[in-house]
Amino acid sequence: MRIIGTITRMQIQRASLKTGEKPLRRYDPAPLLSVPTLAVTPDGVFGAGADGTWIVDIHHRAHPETKNDDGLHGVSVGFTTHYEAMREHFGERIVEGCAGENIIVAADRMFTYDDLAGGVAIVSGDGTERVRLRVLQVAHPCRPFTGWALGKQVEPEELKSHLQFLDGGTRGFYCGAEESGTVNVGDQVALLHDPRA
Repeated sequence: MRIIGTITRMQIQRASLKTGEKPLRRYDPAPLLSVPTLAVTPDGVFGAGADGTWIVDIHHRAHPETKNDDGLHGVSVGFTTHYEAMREHFGERIVEGCAGENIIVAADRMFTYDDLAGGVAIVSGDGTERVRLRVLQVAHPCRPFTGWALGKQVEPEELKSHLQFLDGGTRGFYCGAEESGTVNVGDQVALLHDPRA
């Protein structure tokens, strides 16, 4: 295993970030809730609330309005370097976590699907493995997020170039947990199989 970064933010989506009907759907990051601890399961994640209760993420299969019927969107991971690239492209509106990933990792480089395809492990500071994640696919960009990032309704001729920029993993990665475990801000993320080794 090779450590690639440290978790600096974790969050859950209490409700959908996209509202309205196509083609006028809107993106709003307000339902995101920052949490210090996530309970990660093969069905999705729960976030630790301030009062000690566990709050179900909308991508958990037990959520009544789940966005994870196919089981391929239970956990999502993003990187600070990807946010830096998005901020350079779109401006200061882009803050870490606004794209909705559950786990944000401080890293020193950008990552592609091929970099992460062998899976990742989340480990504690003393090296104890907490949970393994299969990296299933990139989080493909959407028109509502792109419009929100630009601060306006996006016309089709402008949309394509922004979607191309956001694709390929810039918007993060969808993962599935191989088992259940609890992870905390400050834990580290490691590649299980380093394609550059």
